[in-house]
Amino acid sequence: MESVHTRRDLLGGFVTGLQGVALAAMLPQRRSVAAPAPHFAPKAKRVLQIFCPGAASHIDLWDYKPELQRRSGQQAPAELDAVTFQGSNGALMGSPWEFKPRGQSGKMISELLPELGGLADEIAFVHSMQSKTNTHGPACVLLNTGFVLEGFPSAGSWVSYALGSENNNLPTYVAIPDIRGIPPAGPANWGAGFLPAEHQAIVFNAQEPIRNLERPPSISPERDAATRDFLGYLNRNHAAAHPGDEELTARIAAYELAARMQLSAPEVTDLSKETQATRNLYGVDDPNPLKVAYARNCLLARRLLERGVRFVSLFCASRASGVDGLLNWDAHKTLKADYERHCPILDQPTAGLLKDMRSRGMLEDTLVVWATEFGRMPTHQEGTVGRDHNPNAFTTWFAGAGIRGGTSYGATDEIGGRSVEDIATVHDFHATMLHLLGLDHQRVTWYHNGINRRLTDVHGHVIEEILA
Repeated sequence: MESVHTRRDLLGGFVTGLQGVALAAMLPQRRSVAAPAPHFAPKAKRVLQIFCPGAASHIDLWDYKPELQRRSGQQAPAELDAVTFQGSNGALMGSPWEFKPRGQSGKMISELLPELGGLADEIAFVHSMQSKTNTHGPACVLLNTGFVLEGFPSAGSWVSYALGSENNNLPTYVAIPDIRGIPPAGPANWGAGFLPAEHQAIVFNAQEPIRNLERPPSISPERDAATRDFLGYLNRNHAAAHPGDEELTARIAAYELAARMQLSAPEVTDLSKETQATRNLYGVDDPNPLKVAYARNCLLARRLLERGVRFVSLFCASRASGVDGLLNWDAHKTLKADYERHCPILDQPTAGLLKDMRSRGMLEDTLVVWATEFGRMPTHQEGTVGRDHNPNAFTTWFAGAGIRGGTSYGATDEIGGRSVEDIATVHDFHATMLHLLGLDHQRVTWYHNGINRRLTDVHGHVIEEILA
């Protein structure tokens, strides 16, 4: 009878334990074969992408337009009305904030971002970006996957597929959503699309660690170990009966990673060991709880990257949820109040993250990119003191490994309404990112539905002018 009781315990533990290992189906897994080498010597080994959902205004943050200030209040050019999203454009509206020269480069940056402005000499700005849509969800998906439609792999998934993991105890790709919520289009921004599921991001932040990772209190460590051993026995036998099944091998690796992460994930998410000086650098003890939450996420991003996570997507703000400008950068109605709320949340923690990474030598092999889905109009939206969507002009920037800081590429017209010089696309943005990782964007492909798909579709060129 004792042996029967033991078998029942084992099977009971097996069923209950499945609740814990169910997470494995969502975890990035080790490559079933050795990751291929880069196509050429990389400048960067990993990527941190900072994304501000809601379309952060280029002409109020990074893209100084003295002519717009001079003509503020005058009638807008007729062509601007052709791309309105939420009603007619009013008169031209200069930025409510002063721009000041920063660094040896003298880059003009808004007074809203004093800490990031101090890093102007380390940043390469791309001022001539254009989007294919003026709608938040599709534009966020475009920036993160290269396509307007959902269902395509994210940039982080492509990097995971192309380069594999640097750390067998942590995911290859992590998305860190803001405490205010997920961005427009949600998981489509970090999904694996038609790539194997192992390449999608694991989603967690400093406020909400990985769900269902801990062993349930009702299961003893001995039973947990026995369950894993039993699963391993079943998986090995099944794999032996299906040689060459890479999906199966990857799934087995996911279970193994889930077990290892029970030890590694709590350590990486434990911010209590950071020094007070580091906490002060990021603003972790600030009285603003939203700033504290984002600062903690910035700290988490650094800890993940220094432990070998290949790609981290860090979000600052969320979807709008019908309250324009309150939860994200979508300042249709009250630009000044909205940005004076958002910029202090973004500025110190992001600058602290860059400074901290620099002091640790991490910027030597980590690429940092900042992005948003499109820009804002140089006018006020009729009947408001906010700005409408502008897909024809916005700014992104690069810093870190392989980047020539203190540079600016491309330009918008004199009022910031349209990109006119060295126009850059999302495909160029991604091609440059992959290039710095040692990857030819035209050779990172996956055969799907009769075509070799890639992150850059059939477009894209590397922005050589911003490279060191």
